Amino acid sequence: MAVKIRLRRMGQKKAPFYRIVVADSRAPRDGKCIEEIGTYDPTKNPSEYHVNEELAKKWLANGAQPTDTVARIFKNAGIEK
Repeated sequence: MAVKIRLRRMGQKKAPFYRIVVADSRAPRDGKCIEEIGTYDPTKNPSEYHVNEELAKKWLANGAQPTDTVARIFKNAGIEK
């Protein structure tokens, strides 16, 4: 099973709010996830994010691949592979 760390869209129309989740790469964007590891709010200036570093590092060590946006959030938070 290929596992990805990606964003799940929440919130209202034109007011997005995202959860950073670990999910099977074949699952739909807002579908079933394995675990939630943080949040990302692009509507605030500057953008706000909260990441559970322990869980993120655990999943990266187990081979989960972050998407481009999540990799950028991890880089800003100081989380590396």
